[in-house]
Amino acid sequence: MEFIIRWIVTAFAAGVAVWLVPGIDVIGTDAWVGIILFALCLALVNMAVKPVLQILSLPITVLTLGIFYLIVNTLMLYLSAWLVNGIFQVNFEIASFGSAFVAAIVISIVSGITNAFVKD
Repeated sequence: MEFIIRWIVTAFAAGVAVWLVPGIDVIGTDAWVGIILFALCLALVNMAVKPVLQILSLPITVLTLGIFYLIVNTLMLYLSAWLVNGIFQVNFEIASFGSAFVAAIVISIVSGITNAFVKD
């Protein structure tokens, strides 16, 4: 049940990022289907790969006072977009690193706010 809630929150945050951030688009398919599939991949990547990257990048994250954590989030977006494009043929497009960086910030903020309302 916790994974489904995380998936819904991530889908909502990804939808807000697609709506707000120029350079993040779903092309060719129904936009919400693409966003839901992207959120599924992002939730799975955040559960499986992100903890390993956080541990490996801990020294540089401490040196940058946590700002490098946003780079890790950006890399997770790129990995999720690559997976959803390869597996589901969704055409989730990230135009540039700057767009992905801003989208990572937007998704983090929206997920944090939404999780505050969803948690018990």
